[in-house]
Amino acid sequence: MSSANGNAALARALTLSRELLAAAESADTRSLALLDAERMRLLKSLRFERGSLSADDRLVLKQVAELNDRAIGLMEHHKRRKERAMDTAVVGRRAVAAYSSVRLQR
Repeated sequence: MSSANGNAALARALTLSRELLAAAESADTRSLALLDAERMRLLKSLRFERGSLSADDRLVLKQVAELNDRAIGLMEHHKRRKERAMDTAVVGRRAVAAYSSVRLQR
C-alpha cells in the first residue's frame, strides 16, 4: 500500500473513530457496529510493519486508540445504567406483587 493510500486510510479511520464516539455517546449500538467494522477493515488493510510508521502515523493511531477507549468506557457506562434500571424494575415488580396480595386479603 502506498504512503498516500495509507495516510488516507488512517485519516478515514480517525474520522470513523470520532463518529464511533458520537454513536457511543448516544448509545446507538447499530451505528457502533457498522462504524467499528468499517474502521477495522481499514486498519487491517494497512498492515504496518514494525518501524514503518511515521511519527504522524503513530500519532493518528494513538488518537484512534484513545477515541476507542473513550467509546468503550461510554458503552460500559450505558450498560451499567441499563442493568441498574432493569434491577430497579425487577424490585418494583416484586414490591407490586407483594403489596397487591396483601391488599386483596383486607
